[in-house]
Amino acid sequence: MPNSKTIAGLIGPTLVAMCLALLVNLNSFPALVESLSRDPMLIFVSGGLLFLAGLAIVRIHNRWGADWTVLVTILGWLALVGGLIRMLFPIQLAEVATKVSQEAGLIAAEAVVLLLVGAFLTYKAYSRRHAVNV
Repeated sequence: MPNSKTIAGLIGPTLVAMCLALLVNLNSFPALVESLSRDPMLIFVSGGLLFLAGLAIVRIHNRWGADWTVLVTILGWLALVGGLIRMLFPIQLAEVATKVSQEAGLIAAEAVVLLLVGAFLTYKAYSRRHAVNV
């Protein structure tokens, strides 16, 4: 459980901050993605970093129990696979991202879902009620 809380304490606030920033800048998002789509190397490099983060999580937290900690494992695997896909297909993803970025409703809905996941993980990581005696 200490690893779960530590990783959740990193992922949760990061998701909250990123999703809030995305929602605040939702109108600018298509322009941001447009500039990103002109630089597939940035997608490739971010894929490498995402792959590394996912691999680190999976290496120390590959638990498939029936409690909230499985969410940490799932996010680790999603990061690992998402990073690999970005590294393998950066040019194709740049094209897809440009098309998807025009769907403001879809982007906002995804951001809200991830914001809730981040808030949940933050709560589990930092609330005293869920403290772990180490």
